[in-house]
Amino acid sequence: MANLVTSLCCVVLAAVVVAYAQRRSQLVARNQYERMSSDVTMQCGSLDNDASVSWKVNGTDVKAQHHLEGPRLMLTGVDLSHNGLYSCFQNPHGERRDTIFLHIGIPPREPTVTCRSNTYPKGFYCSWHQLHPTYIPTTFEVDVQHNQRSLEVQKDPDHKNRCRVRFPEVFSSFPYKVNVTAVNALGKASTTISFEESSIVKPDPPERVTATPIRFNARRLEVSWHSPATWPDIDNFPLKYFLRYRPLIREQWQHVELSDSTSHTITDAYAGKEYIIQVAAKDTEIGTWSDWSVAVHATPWIEDPLPITSTTEVDFPTETKTSPIPSSNAPQKAEPPVGRAARLLTFFSPLLLGMLLLFMWSSV
Repeated sequence: MANLVTSLCCVVLAAVVVAYAQRRSQLVARNQYERMSSDVTMQCGSLDNDASVSWKVNGTDVKAQHHLEGPRLMLTGVDLSHNGLYSCFQNPHGERRDTIFLHIGIPPREPTVTCRSNTYPKGFYCSWHQLHPTYIPTTFEVDVQHNQRSLEVQKDPDHKNRCRVRFPEVFSSFPYKVNVTAVNALGKASTTISFEESSIVKPDPPERVTATPIRFNARRLEVSWHSPATWPDIDNFPLKYFLRYRPLIREQWQHVELSDSTSHTITDAYAGKEYIIQVAAKDTEIGTWSDWSVAVHATPWIEDPLPITSTTEVDFPTETKTSPIPSSNAPQKAEPPVGRAARLLTFFSPLLLGMLLLFMWSSV
């Protein structure tokens, strides 16, 4: 009897689990991926062909061109506007039986792949991208081969579509082969490139470029810079540099190629004209030139203008001030001698005039 009860309990429990699983599957949306411009059919769960159902998308009635065939919803010529959450309900009670998240996209095309070594001789990186969007999640698989063996590929933490690979040896004569495969729910596509080690060496641009005018030299600028911080071994793998400069008033650049020096004096600058200056770097033996550094601006030394001295005297009106009345104890200012003589002349002038007239009359 006990065994019978136990068996019945197990049957009931199994039925409950199956019913819960079915109910759970009806509530959790499943993804369905379809190609752009195709005709799409969505099946409402596992209902029979004669089941009567109704559909909604994002909670509202389906308004796009469609037709129903039993438990199936059919859409024609789908595009991105058909993306959404579709739910079906069994009539007549309106019980939800299935939920589908419809994603419209396109299969991936061959990705564009480039590889470069800016940390020579430590390693190189490869990056890739799709020329056309797929509109649905797309992943990339990367395989790197050298001398008939696969190399370890490290995904770049800062760039989604980039990986890094260490050089297994330096000055190798064997080519590297890189294959990148784009994969999504609608298909896959691959691109393979091959290259020699020396062809991908390209440093980052020089850093901290400065240009300083030289005092008392109206046609000179002192330019200095630092090698890129990403270049790991400047002593054993030196860089050479390429300097270009021009005044803002002209479009033509002047160029100077330098060995391993990180400074240069421009001696033919136009006096008083603002210059734009950039520097590029390259391994002394292999590879290609870096991109140009961030542009800096500088103007040669300009002599300070001399102060302007006026040759015309200008009389400025004097300010009249009221002086306080001096006290009786204060010393009086002495009268100028010229003032005294003028007063004496004014006093005796009538007397002298009379004597002159009397002398003239007696003479007659």
